[in-house]
Amino acid sequence: MRLLIFTIHNTDATYNKKKSGHFKMDFNIFLKSISKIKNLELPGEVSQIKMSPPYRLELMERNKVLMKSAKQAAVLSLFYPNKNNETHLILILRKTYKGVHSAQVGFPGGKVEHSDRNLQTTALRETHEEVGVPEHQVQVLKQMTPMYIPPSNFTVHPFFGVSESTPDFIKQDEEVEGLIEVALSHFLDDASVISTSVKTSYKIDVQVPAFKLNDHVVWGATAMMLSEVKDLLKKVL
Repeated sequence: MRLLIFTIHNTDATYNKKKSGHFKMDFNIFLKSISKIKNLELPGEVSQIKMSPPYRLELMERNKVLMKSAKQAAVLSLFYPNKNNETHLILILRKTYKGVHSAQVGFPGGKVEHSDRNLQTTALRETHEEVGVPEHQVQVLKQMTPMYIPPSNFTVHPFFGVSESTPDFIKQDEEVEGLIEVALSHFLDDASVISTSVKTSYKIDVQVPAFKLNDHVVWGATAMMLSEVKDLLKKVL
């Protein structure tokens, strides 16, 4: 009986430790687990809307005509082992410039070029350019749900990929202010979801859902895409 009580207590402790975000996900275990996602149905808009700003529906309605001729872009959600073989996700902090995405956190990626064979090629090329990870080092496992971004009139196509070796990151100084290496445990921790105040085009402050990752506040389209990645991972981890 004592052994039974001990076993239950130990399992609960492990579960609570995982839920609190203080566990470390070994990359080998991560790789084995995510092999299942290729055949999983995407959570889609159900996941994305969890992190949607309250005014998004209004912007979508206003841009219904523009959306049909939206510019195309692709980004990569890239997971990899750090030097301790712990699973991490790479994000970037964009430079401050005159544009709607100035000084924001996002995925490596960018707009489609005429020379790109397809959207996946765009995501891989841009990732190489922005953070220095060569295309041959990335295995793309799944294409995620596209995301329309009204302020810039772009439709962004996210991809889920892994690098089985630790990347030697090199940031593109012209466009990237900094690299943000987020531990998987931190990303999956529900305590990383917060509410933050942002100023709308009407110069009114509104509360929006966001992730707080490595002390960076991530909201808007990136947060919505991250939400789908998170929900997909929680199905297999």
